[in-house]
Amino acid sequence: MIRGLYDWTMGWANHPRALWVLAFVAFIESSVFPIPPDVLMIPMILAAPRRAWLIAGVALIASVLGGLLGYAIGAFAFETIGQPILASLGKADAMEAFNTRFNDFGFWAVLTAGVTPFPYKVITIMSGWTGMPLATFVATSILARALRFFIVAGLLWKFGAPIRDFIERRLGLMFTLFVVILIGGFLAVGAL
Repeated sequence: MIRGLYDWTMGWANHPRALWVLAFVAFIESSVFPIPPDVLMIPMILAAPRRAWLIAGVALIASVLGGLLGYAIGAFAFETIGQPILASLGKADAMEAFNTRFNDFGFWAVLTAGVTPFPYKVITIMSGWTGMPLATFVATSILARALRFFIVAGLLWKFGAPIRDFIERRLGLMFTLFVVILIGGFLAVGAL
C-alpha cells in the first residue's frame, strides 16, 4: 500500500498542477497521510530549480495548516472519545500528568518531529490532545517545517541532482543529530 502511495505521489511531480498536489500532500501528511511531501518536492525542485523557494513555501504553508487540522483532531477526538474511556478506567489523573509533561517539552517535541523523519502527524495530534498552547504549536511548527523544507530546497537549488541521494538517504539522520546536539547544548547550559 505504501509503495502504491509513493508511486502515486511521484507521478504528480511533473504535472502542471504539481504545486496544488504538493500543497494537498503537505496538508494531509501533517495529520493522516503516510508519505512526506519531500517525495514530491525533490523531483519538482530538480525539474525547476528557479522555483525552489516557491515550492518550499507552498510545502511550509500547507504543512502548518495541515498541522492545525491534526491539532484539532487531537483536541476534539480526545474530548469525545479518549477522556471518557480514561475516566471509566480511573486513569484521568494519569492523563493530566502526561499532558503536563508533554507540554513542558512540547516545543522540543514539535521541533523534532517537524524537522526529523519522525511522523509530524503524531505530534500535531498529541499537541491538540494535551492542550499545548496553540501559539507555541503554530510558532514551533513554522520554525521546524521552514527549516526542513527550505534546507532541502536550498541544497537542491545549489547542488542539484547530485545531492538528491544524500537528501533521500541521510538528511533525516543529519536533522536528527542536529536536534540531539541542540537539545544537549541547552541541557548542558542549564546544568551549568
